[in-house]
Amino acid sequence: MTGGERKQTAKPILVKTTDEIKIMRDANQIVAETLSMLFDVVEPGITTFELDCLAEDLCRKRNSTPAFKGYHGFPSSLCVSINEEVVHGIPSRKRKLKKGDVLSVDFGVCYKGFYGDSAVTIPVGKIKKPVHDLLRVTKESLELAIKEIVPGNRVADISRAVQSHAEKNGYSIVRQFVGHGIGNSLHEGPEIPNFISKGQTPRLIEGMVVAVEPMVNLGTHKVKVLRDGWTVITADKKVSAHFEHSIAVTANGPLVLSDRSDFSDK
Repeated sequence: MTGGERKQTAKPILVKTTDEIKIMRDANQIVAETLSMLFDVVEPGITTFELDCLAEDLCRKRNSTPAFKGYHGFPSSLCVSINEEVVHGIPSRKRKLKKGDVLSVDFGVCYKGFYGDSAVTIPVGKIKKPVHDLLRVTKESLELAIKEIVPGNRVADISRAVQSHAEKNGYSIVRQFVGHGIGNSLHEGPEIPNFISKGQTPRLIEGMVVAVEPMVNLGTHKVKVLRDGWTVITADKKVSAHFEHSIAVTANGPLVLSDRSDFSDK
């Protein structure tokens, strides 16, 4: 789940021990397993409520609890955002996926007192090439950002990697919502914008864990929140994509805690 709107009170940056990172790896692997399962079951006709039920059931079978359910009043376990919906979409019995949709799924768990958080945008059947390219570039921007997560670099290096790749390919970056640190709390410091902001940003040090989550739009970067108080859509109603991983800063380079390769190659 995104770190929320910009200009919030700064949260502390907390460094984790090796043992704590191992627990966070376990938490994030529950998230990874869940997202891979959802990738496999997404098809035209399924409702977003059904996906939410499947995710929560698997989460609880793994002795973890949904991180988003009840968080500041959010009513569900999954954030499910379709097409022009950027983030924080609420599952519904009335929302059936259609061929050609893209579904951004954001999911988190709490396991042994630590959080996992990851997101993926899933095509529903065959999608149009401009949308396919948007998903590809957004995923690539995350991959490039992950390479910058090494001791000594700054948050700005992560931001620059996302922004430069997305904008080079003609897309825009959502600026109202950002990534975040993660650990004993779902949202810790520092904020991880997907764009370069003014001022010096924190330096990355071994033991930090961050959730990096590019939100990239086909059209304008501007967004608005719907009347439900949660669902964020693009102002021009063009498609958005969202990918996220939780990553630990280690002496050996970035460790992607929410990597899904043990479950699928998607």
